[in-house]
Amino acid sequence: MIKIKKRKPNRSRAGDIFIYLLLIVFGAFFVYPLVYAINNAFKPLNEIFLFPPKLFVQQPTLNNFSDLFIIMRKSWVPFSRYIFNTVFITFMGTAGHVIFASMGAYVLAKYKFPGSKAFFNLVVTTLMFSGYVTQIPNYLVMSKLGWVDTYLAVIIPAFASPIGFFLLKQFMDSIPDTLIEAAKIDGAKEGKIFLNIVMPMVKPAWLTVIIFSIQSLWNNKASNFIYSEELKTLPYALQQIISGGIARAGVGAAVTLFVMVVPVLAFVLAQSNIIETMANSGIKD
Repeated sequence: MIKIKKRKPNRSRAGDIFIYLLLIVFGAFFVYPLVYAINNAFKPLNEIFLFPPKLFVQQPTLNNFSDLFIIMRKSWVPFSRYIFNTVFITFMGTAGHVIFASMGAYVLAKYKFPGSKAFFNLVVTTLMFSGYVTQIPNYLVMSKLGWVDTYLAVIIPAFASPIGFFLLKQFMDSIPDTLIEAAKIDGAKEGKIFLNIVMPMVKPAWLTVIIFSIQSLWNNKASNFIYSEELKTLPYALQQIISGGIARAGVGAAVTLFVMVVPVLAFVLAQSNIIETMANSGIKD
């Protein structure tokens, strides 16, 4: 019987310690803003303006949140309307983004047709453009369609975000073509293959797309496209609340925490899938 010797990793204990220390330093560096924002939301005004500033709150208070809710109740438009607008835009934009990106990625990954590579290269090129660059063309298109000052002006452009298309296409490239061919031989239609075979296999990718879309749409003020007060989003309303100057610094800290809760929770719940997607998005068999 032949014994197989286990290969020892080619690294020293000192190297392992150095790597862990480096990870701890970088982790502390990235988590600092989050901890600071959470503590700031519970600081009284005298601690917010304390110099030098302190990371942790000394005398925690809920006055910032109570003041925020008082201002919300005095809003001309019911504050629940702002919340509904943001939730509706986020849900519809995210759902449409996942549906259209996954369908397009499936066709591009599993069907070769003239111009498919050029089309994908065009999608990759659009990743380099910031949203600020496309704001004017988007506005002109929405204006021609008559969608300015409607939900559609924010929701429809979210469908065409290139990051979701790119991630899903890279993941679908790793699915063996033989698996799809076997399903076709067994009599499965394209829709069933897409929904029951392909989409479950790329679950980490579309969960990552959902997180990215939620983060983008939840924080979207939409002030360039929506002008009616009853259609405005929650981030825009909260921005108006904290524009009252120094007296509302505590309320501003509470607003910051209020806005970041949903994206952070969404990321925490799906972080393993995001890490897997980032690790495999550029790997092909």
